[in-house]
Amino acid sequence: MVQSLNSNVCEERVFSNIFQTLSKDVHNFLRYKYGDNLNPKDKVQEAFIKLWDNCKNVSPEKAKSFLFTTANNMMLNEVKHQKVVLKHQQVKPKHYTNETPEFIMEESEYMKKYQRALGNLTEAQREAFLMNRIEGKKHKEIAEELGISRKGVEKRIYGALEKLRKEIDGI
Repeated sequence: MVQSLNSNVCEERVFSNIFQTLSKDVHNFLRYKYGDNLNPKDKVQEAFIKLWDNCKNVSPEKAKSFLFTTANNMMLNEVKHQKVVLKHQQVKPKHYTNETPEFIMEESEYMKKYQRALGNLTEAQREAFLMNRIEGKKHKEIAEELGISRKGVEKRIYGALEKLRKEIDGI
């Protein structure tokens, strides 16, 4: 690849000539060294993009060295990344909690009481209460959806809260 001394990699014909001459060689180098699993075609493209980004700093005589070095470094970075991914895949999530058995039992009993108390609410109270507390809707939104006044929604929610407090001790 002999170029005149005043040629520049930023010139389209020079860059195109470098691409046509070296792209297959860089690809084969990466493929033989690292295999197909790490996408050598992508790394070749990225190396040529870096060459284009640095075209003012790289002479045509140094382009081959630049491309091979850049592509090789990209593959080494990908290998490091794959090692990190593999390491994190092997980490097992913990299957324990810091909660005491008593706390877990109390939580379970509380949930049973809560479910039973919700079942004892009227349909209108339960619907408004769950829309407010579970879905996070505001009183105005609930009123629009149910086709009732905002005061009606407030009455249902506060009535539900009063019943829940009576049925569930400790709230």
